[in-house]
Amino acid sequence: MFKTARNVLLTLAVASSLNAAGTLSQNEVNTIQNLNLFKNAQIKVTKGYDVGSLYLLDIQVQGKADEIYLTKDKKYLITGDAIDTTSGGKLTVPADMTGVIGNEAFTYGTGSDEYVLFTDPECPYCKKFESYFPQISDKVKIRVFYYPLDFHKNARDISLYVMSLDSKAKKEKAMLNTNKDTKAFKNRKISKSELAKLEKHLDKQIEVANKLKVRGTPAVFDKEGNKVVWPEMLAKYGITVQ
Repeated sequence: MFKTARNVLLTLAVASSLNAAGTLSQNEVNTIQNLNLFKNAQIKVTKGYDVGSLYLLDIQVQGKADEIYLTKDKKYLITGDAIDTTSGGKLTVPADMTGVIGNEAFTYGTGSDEYVLFTDPECPYCKKFESYFPQISDKVKIRVFYYPLDFHKNARDISLYVMSLDSKAKKEKAMLNTNKDTKAFKNRKISKSELAKLEKHLDKQIEVANKLKVRGTPAVFDKEGNKVVWPEMLAKYGITVQ
């Protein structure tokens, strides 16, 4: 018999980070999927990870994505957040990065450390984060996806403008410096045919963001699909956010 604990905050001593967690085999996922609780509640297990003390499961319930935890003896199902006592971060299933690479607006930087960024050109937190980019441009390769939020009325147009520029250098500069009052943005000229292509590309970026469950900006992932806290990312390069 299974017991479900709701809204539980777990504190777990996890020996290694989720980067090193083992992905469950399809056979093990199928075994979990066939448990009575999962079948009766019509819970679909899409992916699972061994995080040391528990299994972390990526699930679909009535079409909605969620994450739950299952004890390894398969007797207890736990909902809520699990916190890694080493890092203080919430354990989450890495995002599926299939179909992500190649749909970015452009890449920023020439370094070897790869990240994926979802940004809004009128988001003040995004602008704060991006103000540090020149200090790390030789260390990172950031795949920039635009995700203009509905309540930022100029964000979509600014996104399209930056994407319309004809070189990586121009796009990088425009990303860091363009706002609604920037002269080049206000005087932009984009043909109807080119605008249609840009709109399609931007919609694809938004589609990718929604697939990865991005809800706000800036949202940062590493290349394995793990969520990254941007001040911690900058700290890795010796930068303290002021």
